[in-house]
Order: sequence, then C-alpha cells, then structure tokens
Amino acid sequence: MAEAFKFELVSPERLLVSEEVEFVVIPGAEGEMTVMAQHAPVMTTIKPGVVTVKTAAGKEERYVVFGGFADILPSGCTLLAESATHVNDIDRADITRRIQEAREDAADAKDDEARAKAEQFLSQLTTLEGALLPA
Repeated sequence: MAEAFKFELVSPERLLVSEEVEFVVIPGAEGEMTVMAQHAPVMTTIKPGVVTVKTAAGKEERYVVFGGFADILPSGCTLLAESATHVNDIDRADITRRIQEAREDAADAKDDEARAKAEQFLSQLTTLEGALLPA
C-alpha cells in the first residue's frame, strides 16, 4: 500500500475534499501529473479537466475542475480550483453553456493573443465534454 498524504480540493463555494489519499491525478497546464506522498515541491496551474483521487481507504473519486492552481509539497497537496464539482453532479447544460461562452469569447477576441487563449480554453472544454458526457 502506498504512503498516504493530505489532499485538499477547494473551490470558492466549498471544501470538496480534505482527507488522506494514496495519490491524486491532476490536469496540470503542462499535462496530467500524478501526485504521491513525498512529491517534490511544485506549484502548477490547472486546466479544465478531471481530478482523480484515490483515498487511503482505497476508494476512487473523480472531480471536474475548471482552472485554478495546485500547491504540491512532500507532505501534501492543495488544489484551489476556480470551479469544481463531483463527476456525478456534472450538468450537461452547464458544459454546453461554458462551451458556447468560450466560442463567443474566441469570436469577439480583440487580438490574436486573446483569440488563441480563448480557442485553447474552448478546445479544453470540448475535450472534457467528450470524456465525461457521451452523446
């Protein structure tokens, strides 16, 4: 059994997770990363995606996050999400609304840099939609 460490997932609305876990997989801006006990210190931004948590009791939970950042230390990991919810609570209409807003942001962008950023976010959302919500 892997060594456990403290993990917290926090959104502006509430604390979703605060417990001892074996590992956490987070959608870092540079790619997915698995965090385990004694991980080297890292701070990374989070892109929209799924956070997978395996508790010390062996239960696996998944949460959808929409941006934020993770502070990783050898003794624990705190993920501060802009928005987060349990996968079972995902609302297809909410994902569709976010995608539509991202499309509008890309179309209304004032310059190439803003357009590229909006298109990247749109791509992340559509990938997330495909992974979570089969048609």
